[in-house]
Amino acid sequence: MKLHASIGAIAIALAACSQEPAPPAASIADQSAAVAPGQTSRERLAAVLEAQPEKERARYPYRHPQETLEFFGIEPGMTVVDTYPGEVWYTGILLDYLGAEGKVIGADFAPDMWARFGRFAPDPKEKETWVQDFIAKTEARRDAGDAAVGAIQYGAVPDELAGTVDVVLAIRVLHQFMRLEADGGYLTQALADMNKLLKPGGIVGVVQHRAPEDSSDAWATGEAGYVKQSAVIAAFEQAGFELVDSSELNANPNDRPTEQDIVWRLPPSLATSREDPALRAQMEAIGESDRMTLKFRKPAA
Repeated sequence: MKLHASIGAIAIALAACSQEPAPPAASIADQSAAVAPGQTSRERLAAVLEAQPEKERARYPYRHPQETLEFFGIEPGMTVVDTYPGEVWYTGILLDYLGAEGKVIGADFAPDMWARFGRFAPDPKEKETWVQDFIAKTEARRDAGDAAVGAIQYGAVPDELAGTVDVVLAIRVLHQFMRLEADGGYLTQALADMNKLLKPGGIVGVVQHRAPEDSSDAWATGEAGYVKQSAVIAAFEQAGFELVDSSELNANPNDRPTEQDIVWRLPPSLATSREDPALRAQMEAIGESDRMTLKFRKPAA
């Protein structure tokens, strides 16, 4: 039973996190925000968010993108790393918001980490060219005035990027590093890479599915998508980061997982109720997962 749940969780994790094919460049341009001269950062971000596809805007009550990016202190002109970037979350949003003086750097898992996803692992050849492919794909989406684009893979951060980044985002992704830490030290490597990338005083913004603190450590490894907030804080502090602030803006008290649950039972995946309308209605009534929102800082000296 435990093995079945583990394999299922990996499959659902990949399905839930997988990126949709990029829309044609013209359709992306049509969705670009009209950024007016003299707008405040808040007004600019609001305009960018309003320009996103309706499907993504429907998730704002759970993902709170305006409040989340503001909490992390992200401003136009910054250089931001988006860990495991998606079409919209958050690379698509940041392209418009950061503007021509800013830069978005997509960061993927290391190829050998991907190999540990078992039969759900992608073709290794895809990861050999991921950096070039991501840049080319994202460049095709860029509109006039959008941020510059870069890409890295964890475990292979170029020295020339050391100390150049203002903010690293780790949104709903730490469970993957944490569940595989014992297999290859992937969380340790990722935190070291974040430290390397950041300027002194730079920020790591974390949003992560949250396990109840009274759940067992054996369950809250990330295999079911959930990890304990205390475990995340401990890992960052051990890596030399300072916890600056925490917020409940992405909390959902209706999500009370037991140790028989996986996070992908909830929207938007609804992975366990696709053939069960009654169960699906129960999951939709809960809403998206309860999430911690944490702000860490690389010490200035």
